[in-house]
Amino acid sequence: MRQKPKQQMRIWAVLCHLSALLGWILLFFLVFIGIPLYLPLNLLAPLIIWHFKKSQYPWIDFQGKESLNFQFSLTLYTLIVIVISLVFLLTSFGLAIINNGSSNEIKNILDGLLIVLMSLILFKLILQSFVVTFASVKAYKGEYYRYPFTIRVLR
Repeated sequence: MRQKPKQQMRIWAVLCHLSALLGWILLFFLVFIGIPLYLPLNLLAPLIIWHFKKSQYPWIDFQGKESLNFQFSLTLYTLIVIVISLVFLLTSFGLAIINNGSSNEIKNILDGLLIVLMSLILFKLILQSFVVTFASVKAYKGEYYRYPFTIRVLR
């Protein structure tokens, strides 16, 4: 049977998870105020915590790797959605221009793409908020938790 980690280790493990969520919130705040920035800020704080505490506590090593792997996966999934959206946008916009589409048709295409993209972003944020909060609670309780849909880069 695994031994339950001490409270100090569990708090650092919770910070590994929640700091990634705060990175996404900061990123969206910067974009909202008009700074067009896409940096993986969600990786920065967990990476710093994991880097400095992994040698002291094996519990933080495990939790930090889990958090970083999940955040890396989300960042990669976000980039893939952005690239696919741009390709789809350029293709549909090009087809509308070639077919002499009216400005109303082009506006409808852009509005539809915006709705789809915003829906995907909202879904990702809600999913991430739920899963990261769940992982934080599990880490604080001293229970092992593996994120779903994660590419395991760090082992």
